[in-house]
Amino acid sequence: MLRSCYNADVIEAGLDEVGRGCLAGPVVAAAVILQNNYQHPSLNDSKQLSRHQREVLKKDIERDALAWAVAEVSHQDIDRINILKASFLAMHRAVDSLTIKPEHLLIDGNRFVPYPMIPHTCIIKGDTHFLSIAAASVLAKTYRDDLMEELGREFPAYGWAKNVGYPTPVHRAAIRQFGPTKYHRMSFRLI
Repeated sequence: MLRSCYNADVIEAGLDEVGRGCLAGPVVAAAVILQNNYQHPSLNDSKQLSRHQREVLKKDIERDALAWAVAEVSHQDIDRINILKASFLAMHRAVDSLTIKPEHLLIDGNRFVPYPMIPHTCIIKGDTHFLSIAAASVLAKTYRDDLMEELGREFPAYGWAKNVGYPTPVHRAAIRQFGPTKYHRMSFRLI
């Protein structure tokens, strides 16, 4: 069972991002504030869940969270500022969009650009330890998967409905055959 909070004395937001290793599309981050005693028997790191499980959990999270927000940074901005900075920017935008101001941020990973006036704690594999980070991973993943499926209708040869922009053999073969699309990150090594 994942822990409900890191520090029960403050309003805590869990943050996670998805799409850093993709060749196309935005990087997406989510921020989630849960009650300090929140429990959910099946909430886990989004990578450990099936698409159907994530869709069910998304509804539970959106219903149960005290506040939640999803934000993205475009592929153009990723090319302009680099993927690491874009990931942090997406997290900052998610915090900006919360309807409740958190007093502490739990970050999935080992690095973060501090958010003004809110302390943070970086936790490696945080989405396997804390419910709020796991919830953020589910919201970010479902949002980005849906977006890439939608973009994939415009460019079906790249297989985004299945690979969501990651560098799979199908995706790389399509880039070799048809070239990059307007959604590809041109600063990345595409093939």
